[in-house]
Amino acid sequence: MEKIVVTGMGVVSPVGTGVPDYWPALCAGRSGIRAFEGLDDRFPSRIAGMITAPVVPEGMDPKELRRQSRYILFAVEAANQAWKQSGLSLEGRDPQRFGVNIGSGIGDIGEIHDNALLLERSGPRRVSPFFIPKALANMAAGIVAIRFGLRGPNRALVTACATGAQSLASAADSIRLGQADVMLAGGAEAAATPFSLASFGALRALSTRNEEPERASRPFDADRDGFVLAEGAGVLVLESESHARARGAEILAELAGYGETCDAFHAVAPRPDGSGCAASMRAALAMAGIAPEQVGYINAHGTSTKLNDIAESAAILSVFGPAGPLVSSTKSMTGHLLGAAGAVEAIACVQTLLTGVIHPSINYENPDIECPINIVSNTAREANIAFALSNSLGFGGHNASLVFKRHG
Repeated sequence: MEKIVVTGMGVVSPVGTGVPDYWPALCAGRSGIRAFEGLDDRFPSRIAGMITAPVVPEGMDPKELRRQSRYILFAVEAANQAWKQSGLSLEGRDPQRFGVNIGSGIGDIGEIHDNALLLERSGPRRVSPFFIPKALANMAAGIVAIRFGLRGPNRALVTACATGAQSLASAADSIRLGQADVMLAGGAEAAATPFSLASFGALRALSTRNEEPERASRPFDADRDGFVLAEGAGVLVLESESHARARGAEILAELAGYGETCDAFHAVAPRPDGSGCAASMRAALAMAGIAPEQVGYINAHGTSTKLNDIAESAAILSVFGPAGPLVSSTKSMTGHLLGAAGAVEAIACVQTLLTGVIHPSINYENPDIECPINIVSNTAREANIAFALSNSLGFGGHNASLVFKRHG
């Protein structure tokens, strides 16, 4: 079976834009969670992981910038970075062998909210003609394809917080099925808005540690009180190994296996015994052809909600046992990027394999006895890792696990 390799990565995150900024911030344990300005105390959660600097993708003129929504700009910027690192060019190549699979949990909820208000206040003629192409969840994939001229398979998965990981798995399938040689894949999200904070707040899913935003996201800590909403994008260039070698590309890692399952249990709660997540991890290990003890690191979904953390811990214990791999959660610093999370965290796994460093889970101060797993707490750790696994779990019961293998 053709191997799938990673040859480029791009990221827009609350702790840094571009892997050279993102990765050192994670290893230093730097939080990107801040107060969300302008919200009053009717909002139970008034903190978020925001992209504070303007995101202006290279080559995009002011007119086009105005016609793109925030989440699409994040996707294009991340895709630009990944494409540039990969060294790819379409010159002399068939563009139908290049595809895109970039999903989003919601699309642009800010555009939906703003245009609904315009309709209510000023009538239908005030709704923007650009509203629909800005808001649709498939448009990041479409716009990235347009900008790069990629005419192969083009998809946009919507599986809540599993979107980014499942987009990578689906893109790998496209390559293995012979539909493409190269896929740009990942997720993008711009849901850190007042409307979303009110909506997720109504579910009581968010942290209300408003006075200590940098300490709010604390996965697997006994004092956690919910996740922190965040925004950003992650895009990876996936490529068949033969194609990458033929053009002399630098191979960063191999996507060796992936598993996908559904809890079939509850709309917004994981199956408490973690069996769905466990089955997803076992499927990923089986595809990679490795035993559990060969995995040196797990980038946990680790949202900082009690139900998720306990269920994922149970899953990790059932697959790997009490002496299982080292575990950390990127969300402790970035917050939860929803549909982009799986891709952004996949990049952290690849960086772990490349650098031999595991970034920490910050704010891990009071271990939860219901989560007896091996957390890398508060300080990065050096480790010689051959395989890293990333978990993503989404509302609706979606479970996705990716196994990355160190190259060489």
